[in-house]
Amino acid sequence: MIRMLQLPATLDWHWLWLAVAAFLAGVLNAVAGGGSFLLFPAMLGMKMLPVQANATNTVALWPGQFTSVAAYREDIRRNRRLAWPMGIAGLIGGTIGALVLLNTPQKTFLHLVPWLLLVSALIFAASGPIARRLARRRVSSDPVSQPPRLLPVFLSTIFVCFYIGYFGAGAGFLLITALSLFGFQDLNEINALKVVSTTMANGVAFLIFVVSKQVEWHYCLLAMITCAIGGYSSARLARRIPQPVLRGTVVAIGLGMAAWFFWRTP
Repeated sequence: MIRMLQLPATLDWHWLWLAVAAFLAGVLNAVAGGGSFLLFPAMLGMKMLPVQANATNTVALWPGQFTSVAAYREDIRRNRRLAWPMGIAGLIGGTIGALVLLNTPQKTFLHLVPWLLLVSALIFAASGPIARRLARRRVSSDPVSQPPRLLPVFLSTIFVCFYIGYFGAGAGFLLITALSLFGFQDLNEINALKVVSTTMANGVAFLIFVVSKQVEWHYCLLAMITCAIGGYSSARLARRIPQPVLRGTVVAIGLGMAAWFFWRTP
């Protein structure tokens, strides 16, 4: 009886926050992106080392990202000629990024965290205006345009996917912007190629982190389940809340987390 009365005092509220953060990360990733702004700091709050927290965050979020391939399977099939090199670029970049992360000292990565969060939040903040500008450019561009050159697209995708393997927050928009700047105009084609490369980059990082035993599974499995529930239940939320409000919320979370880590990191 005494032990039952003492049980609430032994519960760690960090577990509750991890579950809530993972649920909200699933919601954000499904409707706007930026789930890592919440889940990665929550992983750090479980007293994990920074590199292990980032690896566990990547593994927890990847199954939800993988399911997006099914949503774009028809567009991927239509763009198979470009999907193959984009997938290879994702594998190369994600592998290099994950290996560099594993060879980064814990203290160095911890000092990089606030800068990574800040840059990711700023990239996400710029995504709205840049996306609108690119959309206007597509409307006013010459319909008879030259096809994009494959080599620059391939190399830029490797660069972005290196960042995905290393940290990754906000990388999806980086890739969309890069593809638009290189001349891709069809939004379905852009999203299909983005999904292929980011899924491959995160997938190879997933495998590297698991094989190198960098994943804290008792935290990861909880985050996987609650993140999947959040993503599944977000359909109504996506229709009810305006996109500018969602994006503003994500940016505010990212900047707030960056400020927190700047303050806490010695």
